[in-house]
Amino acid sequence: MTYFHLTEHSFILPALNAGAWLVVGTLLGALYFLTLRWNVQTFMVGKSLPAAFFIQLVRFSVLTGGLVIIAKQFGALPLLVATAGIVAARTAIVRFGVQP
Repeated sequence: MTYFHLTEHSFILPALNAGAWLVVGTLLGALYFLTLRWNVQTFMVGKSLPAAFFIQLVRFSVLTGGLVIIAKQFGALPLLVATAGIVAARTAIVRFGVQP
């Protein structure tokens, strides 16, 4: 009987790690682009422009803060994979028209 163990020398751990960072980036990107759609609708209606500007500032701050934390704490490769997740979320939201 062969036992399959996940060790540090296994090829599966880096793939799982990259997959986790891809999910983190996708969630961060989905949050960013779904709130972008909501923010644009707020600007178009013209309900409250200061609130719309504040929402936009919060959106930029959350995305930038998340990427800076990933870069400082975990390095360049997780930053690159998380950024790929952000791009994937953008593509999905723009192409498939996901509504908030």
